Amino acid sequence: MSLRRQFRLPAEDEQFLDDYGLPWETVIDGSPWLLIHNWPTPKGYTESNVLAAIRIETGYPDVGLDMVYVFPHLKRVDGKLIGCADALQSIEGKSFQRWSRHRTPQNPWMPGVDSIASHIFLIEDWFEREFEK
Repeated sequence: MSLRRQFRLPAEDEQFLDDYGLPWETVIDGSPWLLIHNWPTPKGYTESNVLAAIRIETGYPDVGLDMVYVFPHLKRVDGKLIGCADALQSIEGKSFQRWSRHRTPQNPWMPGVDSIASHIFLIEDWFEREFEK
């Protein structure tokens, strides 16, 4: 797989992504996107792994990251609906499922502290917490 780098991320983010061990690329399709391939999902979803997309906001890393988008769409094998995951986003001709998850006032984005790494750890938590409901 040829991984594209249509824009650069801060060096510490690129190092984290390389160390994280999943193939990743940066693309521009209306917005700048970080695409992480073969993201493993916890047991209980219809897909064992997805292509995860994170929109890199203008002003990042001073401006926070928000949400995650997945392809193919995730569903729970038990048939329960996943809340706030019904909006779609086209990225490079694929229909991604938007997981509308956000930081809280108790856990705001902190420039100089938060990064791609902290956002990825939040996403992992969002995927796990879906089954705590």
